[in-house]
Amino acid sequence: MPDGTESESRKLLGRLRDTMAEDAAGQARLDKIMHLTADSMGSEVCSIYLFRDEDTLELCATEGLKKEAVHQTRMRMGEGLVGRVARSGKVVNTADAPSERGFRYMPETGEEIYSSFLGVPIQRLGETLGVLVVQTKQKREFTSDEVYALEVVAMVLAEMTELGAFVGDTAALSARHTQPTMLRGGTGQEGTTEGHVWLHEPRVMVTNLVADDPERELERLATAIEQLRVSVDELLAGAVEDAEQLEVLEAYRMFANSKGWRRRMEEDISRGLSAEAAVEKEQSAARARMSQVADNYLRERLHDLDDLSNRLLRILTGQGKDTGASMPADPILVARNIGPGELLDYGRQLRGIVLEEGSVGSHAAVVARALAIPLVINAPRITTEALNGDHIMVDGDQGVVHLRPDDTVVTAFRDKIAMQAEAQERYASIRQKPAVSLCGKRISLYMNAGLLADLPSLENSGAEGVGLFRTELQFLVRNKMPSRTELVAVYKRVIEAAEAAGGKPVIFRTLDIGSDKVLPYMKPTDEPNPALGWRAIRVGLDRPGVMRMQLQALLRASEGRPLTLMFPFVAQWEEFRAARAEVDKAIATERKLGHVVPEKISVGTMLETPSLAYASNKFFEEVEFVSIGGNDLKQFFFAADRENERVRRRYDTLNVSFLTFLEQIVQRCSATGTPLSFCGEDAGRPIEAICLAAIGLHRLSMRPASIGPVKSLIMRTDLDALYDVICDARERGEQSVRGAVMEYMRWQG
Repeated sequence: MPDGTESESRKLLGRLRDTMAEDAAGQARLDKIMHLTADSMGSEVCSIYLFRDEDTLELCATEGLKKEAVHQTRMRMGEGLVGRVARSGKVVNTADAPSERGFRYMPETGEEIYSSFLGVPIQRLGETLGVLVVQTKQKREFTSDEVYALEVVAMVLAEMTELGAFVGDTAALSARHTQPTMLRGGTGQEGTTEGHVWLHEPRVMVTNLVADDPERELERLATAIEQLRVSVDELLAGAVEDAEQLEVLEAYRMFANSKGWRRRMEEDISRGLSAEAAVEKEQSAARARMSQVADNYLRERLHDLDDLSNRLLRILTGQGKDTGASMPADPILVARNIGPGELLDYGRQLRGIVLEEGSVGSHAAVVARALAIPLVINAPRITTEALNGDHIMVDGDQGVVHLRPDDTVVTAFRDKIAMQAEAQERYASIRQKPAVSLCGKRISLYMNAGLLADLPSLENSGAEGVGLFRTELQFLVRNKMPSRTELVAVYKRVIEAAEAAGGKPVIFRTLDIGSDKVLPYMKPTDEPNPALGWRAIRVGLDRPGVMRMQLQALLRASEGRPLTLMFPFVAQWEEFRAARAEVDKAIATERKLGHVVPEKISVGTMLETPSLAYASNKFFEEVEFVSIGGNDLKQFFFAADRENERVRRRYDTLNVSFLTFLEQIVQRCSATGTPLSFCGEDAGRPIEAICLAAIGLHRLSMRPASIGPVKSLIMRTDLDALYDVICDARERGEQSVRGAVMEYMRWQG
């Protein structure tokens, strides 16, 4: 850019800074900024459109269009060229606006006399706040320098909007972070709760947007980047033996040394931005690109760049993660994403968790379920919308978050929480009673666990034992492979807790890693479909060292007491036989070493692939028990990835074909006398649970909080009559029995 243009750009930013400093109303500030920008760019028109709600843009100020159109002219997202910029987040630059696709003529503004149009999105950290437009009568396309200059102004406007510089009397000029907001995400863990926001990573606020001395700002940027490089190198050096974040840190180092990344920020500074503002402009651009990219690898790299920008901002501003704020007494954790170790550090003090990213199978979701903390995932804009201390209500059942709710929402939500609390009191009264249906069938209810923090629930929930102890969580929450001694200590405490709760049984599932559960210190495999790839028993048999260590730890922890374990993701009989042989080898080794071995050991398998359901009778005669892993089995049965929000809810557990398939497994196990259970999310859903019990699955394992509701419904249901309802629906050719079952349950009251 020529020196004259650079000087003009700095002059404009200086004027904007002076305007911000004036004691003026929000509308007056906006009007003056439009005038200054139009004058600086030599355009007849400069207008700003801001969102009044998530779908509607409003003309909030203009230089050149009719003043009476301000706060009267509105358009929907995607409508007209302005709406196109807002939807796409991309610049529209045209010499002949009326001939452009999607042009909308707005006679009330008087814009028919203007031909050229340049519209840029006003964005902050990936969130589009509005659109800034300049227009001229002359037909011409704006130069790249002019586009760049307007983008810099848009960035300053975004920051000023965030800082509340344009608060006025209309919805579009309302103060940010003050209005009630409802965000709809996905369910990571059921439950409802309310509290106050605690940001995992507090937002960095940039208040000095404009600088008079570019040379000094360039020096500040250079010093901060050098400090960033040193810190990344130190992190890498510390991760040589502990490969937890090697790939991420290598990406950090690549970006920290990127000449293009640095050059873009230096150009912004040369136009008058402060070093902080230049970094945040680049960060906003990275987030905007992230939302446009479908490729997961590129998204991860842009995520790395965004995180690196955040680190650089903290160096420049001196704003660390410790802001001095005190965690509220009822904290709801809000984060973009979070690892299992960090989540465990918070522990049970959290009332709830809301993540902007995440998935139902993520490590955070697994830990949240273990801690019985309501979790909403994929809540859009939560980290940019929420502030520390904001009142927040989390509905994990529906995947809905109410931020700064109004009184009507608060009343309705608290009524729901009160009803749930009343139900829990009712469930407490049947805690020690067996789950016997009206027709006299006894259903055994077990709990799933994975952390020592789960174990108090063994007695409090009314569970008859632990139907699934996920041993992988002890590996996932650490930065390095746990030692055999550490594993012995953990498993011993689990067994002793079960003994203390009345000698209840515990079924240990061996390490289930791969797919969505990648160990932080294990090199991830590049697989197109990891759910169908190298995971669980396949990893254990191909790399038997870890399996043998874990089996030895389990044997030693038992100290001669009975031990029950099962292998995950077995797809064929031969895999089970190979894994069972490893158990025999481990027992022989322990005897040679003079260690006490269990007085009795039972070895079973998870049935999570349709193939195993069709194994020979010899397999069902040989295996000591089978546990249906409902989550995986359902996704493979319907060919619907449970990590994919587009398809995971498309198929019903009570689909006739799936229930028929499960019933065939029941019949096979019954014929060979093989004990059978069902483990998974559906076991903890009362309607699904009674249907599973009706078709013959009389042992269910679920999260502790679900045992009360499931037991209550079983005790009020005639399972034989319910089975007739299921059979009738199947005979009628219905796709799902859910409608018939719900109608029957309503009829039963």
